[in-house]
Amino acid sequence: MKDTYKSISKPGKEALFKDRNSKFFGYTFPITNEEKAKEHLEDLRKKHHQARHWCYAWQIGKEDPQYRANDDGEPSNSAGMPIYGQIQSFEVTNILVVVVRYFGGVKLGVGGLINAYRTAAQMALENSRITTRTIDETFRLKFDYPEMNIVMRLIKEHNLNIKEQDLGLDCKIYISVRKKEAEEIYEKFSSIYKVEIGREEN
Repeated sequence: MKDTYKSISKPGKEALFKDRNSKFFGYTFPITNEEKAKEHLEDLRKKHHQARHWCYAWQIGKEDPQYRANDDGEPSNSAGMPIYGQIQSFEVTNILVVVVRYFGGVKLGVGGLINAYRTAAQMALENSRITTRTIDETFRLKFDYPEMNIVMRLIKEHNLNIKEQDLGLDCKIYISVRKKEAEEIYEKFSSIYKVEIGREEN
């Protein structure tokens, strides 16, 4: 079972590719929703207000990713899909890649455009710090204080990450568990008398 994915945690350094006086600036941004993608595009439109095209592709999701590719006025499939192709090639998700074009007066043709957008996207991704992360599930543990020792021992034994603790009248601890270990951990806590375990939405 695959329980890892690759992404970036901060925007990459600006990349620049030139072809026959046209300039192609490449950018990458970490995103988890389409709204964030729109915000970054808006910022780039302000920053490069004299540019001709702001073409992009994004991919969101860890296990069943959604994507979008946009040519922004360039010939169909000459910009957005070559950018998306690089997202696939680098196997990254939760990412937006934008290539901003300043027209240099010479038409590049569809082949030239595909090459330029693909190269600028590749350079932008190479300028980004891509890391591998685990796909985790979150469990809520609910129990009374006498069970605290056994719960904490299991958490320590399995090196589990505590996301949050709510120690009021009873105890609630939220833990994150790697997906491939989730069933085993669920069983372990379920088998402890007086400990309730439930899955949380991530």
